Amino acid sequence: MSVPPSPSSALSSSPSRIAARLRAAGCVFAEDEARILLSTAGSPDHLAAMVERRVAGLPLEQVVGWAEFCGLRVAVGPGVFVPRRRTEFLARQAAALSAPGSVVLDLCCGSGAVGAALAAAVPGILLHAADSDPAATACARRNVAAAGGQVYEGDLYAPLPAALCGRIDVLVANTPYVPTGEVGLLPPEARDHEPRAALDGGADGLAVLRRVTAGAPRWLAPGGHLLVETSERQAVGAVAAARQAGLTARVLDDAGRHATVVVAHRPAAGT
Repeated sequence: MSVPPSPSSALSSSPSRIAARLRAAGCVFAEDEARILLSTAGSPDHLAAMVERRVAGLPLEQVVGWAEFCGLRVAVGPGVFVPRRRTEFLARQAAALSAPGSVVLDLCCGSGAVGAALAAAVPGILLHAADSDPAATACARRNVAAAGGQVYEGDLYAPLPAALCGRIDVLVANTPYVPTGEVGLLPPEARDHEPRAALDGGADGLAVLRRVTAGAPRWLAPGGHLLVETSERQAVGAVAAARQAGLTARVLDDAGRHATVVVAHRPAAGT
C-alpha cells in the first residue's frame, strides 16, 4: 500500500498549490511570492512552515529573511521595518550627491537598506547608520558590515560620536511619516508586524522629520545635504521645517513609485 505524501512534500512539488493558498489568504502577487518561497526553502518542511507564516499574515520579507532593495538582498528580521520599493528613489538621490570619501549617515536606518544601497552604488563612502530599535540595528549591522559601516543604537543623533559633528556630507533619513490617525488604515503586514515607531510620525506625520531637520545643521558639513522621504501632501511642511533650520530645500518626485523626497542643503561657508 502506498503512503500518501505529507502536506510539506505535496506543497514542495506544487507551486500552483502554494500560489492558490497564498491567493486565498489575500496575497495579491501570489505566484511571485510562491516562487520566492520555493527558491528560499531549504527543505519541504521549511517551505511548509514559511507558507503557514505567510498565510497567517506575516510580511513575506520577514518570512524569508530578506527583502530586495536596489538590486541587493537586504537581511530583514521579525519585527523589523521592511524597506519599501519607493524608498529606492531616496537611495538614488542620495547616491547622486555622494562620492568616494563622503561621510554618509543613514538615520532612522531600520534594516540599513538605504545605507547598504549607497555603499554598493558609491564604493569608498564612509558609512554610518543609526536607529533606536535593537532588532533594527541588529539587521543593520549585518547589512552594512561588508561596506565597513558603523551602526549606533539610540534616539536620532544621540548615539553618534562627537567626531561626526560638522562632518556629514550626506544625511539620509527615512523617518516615520504616517499620521497617527492613519496607522490603523495600513495593511495588516505593516500595522501588525512592523514596529509602530517606524510608522507613526505623529499628528501630521512630520514629528520625527522636524526633529531630524532641526538637528541636521549641527551635524552636516558645510555644503552637506539632508535627504528625507515624505509624502506629496507633506512636502510643504517638510520644506518649511528645513528653511526654519536655516537650510535651503527642494522637492523631488518619482510619480511611477509614488515617492517624494525633500533635499535640504547647508550652504557652504561664505555663501
